[in-house]
Amino acid sequence: MSASTPPTQPAGTRRALHGVAELLLAGPQYRASGTIRLRVTPSGFGTVADPALRLEGESLVAGATGAGQPLAGRSYAELADGAGVEAGAPEGLYADGSGVDAGERVVLDGDAARLILGAFAVGDRALRAFAPHLEPVLWPEHLDVAVTVGEVNYGVSPGDGYLDEPYAYVGPHRPRTGEFWNAPFGAVRTVAELGDADALLAFFRDGADRATA
Repeated sequence: MSASTPPTQPAGTRRALHGVAELLLAGPQYRASGTIRLRVTPSGFGTVADPALRLEGESLVAGATGAGQPLAGRSYAELADGAGVEAGAPEGLYADGSGVDAGERVVLDGDAARLILGAFAVGDRALRAFAPHLEPVLWPEHLDVAVTVGEVNYGVSPGDGYLDEPYAYVGPHRPRTGEFWNAPFGAVRTVAELGDADALLAFFRDGADRATA
C-alpha cells in the first residue's frame, strides 16, 4: 500500500485531504495535547493546540510563520518528518476514518481540493453566524465541519459515500419525517445548490425550526 497512488477526483482528493487531517494534524495533536479537534482556516484547516500545523492550499505549514511543504508527490510520513512530527491517526477513538497509510504518497487534484476547502470556508462562516456562541469543529473522523445545538448536528461535509460532492446537512439525533428531511440522517443540500454562506445559514435556520417544531 505504501506505493499506492489513489485516484484524485473527487473521491481521491477527498481521501488525500482526509489523510492530511488525520495523520498529519489530528494524530500528532492528540498525542501532544489530547484533542483531535481541528479548525477551518482561510485557505485550509489546522490544529487548535500544539503542535501548530495547518494545511494551506496544497501545502503543509508548521508553526505560525513556517515555510510550507508542497503535499503533492510526497508521502504522509515524509511530510510529517519535515514538520517534526510522527505521522499517524489518533488511536482508539473511533472506528471509521480515511484508511490512509503513512507510506502513501499524496495525490491531489487542485480543482477538487479548492472546491472542498472552499466549501469548508463557506460552511465555517455560516455556522459561526448560526451559532455564534459555539466554535465550529472540523472533525477528523469524517472530515466535516460542524456544531451541535440541542440534539441536532449542523455542518458541511466534503462529500462521502452518500453524496459525492460537498453538502450542508442538518442531522437531528432523533429521526424526523417529511419532505424537508431528504436523507437517512436528516436533511442535505449541496453547497453548489445553496451557493453562499447566507444560503447555508438560511438552510441551518430552517432546519432548526423544523427540528424543534
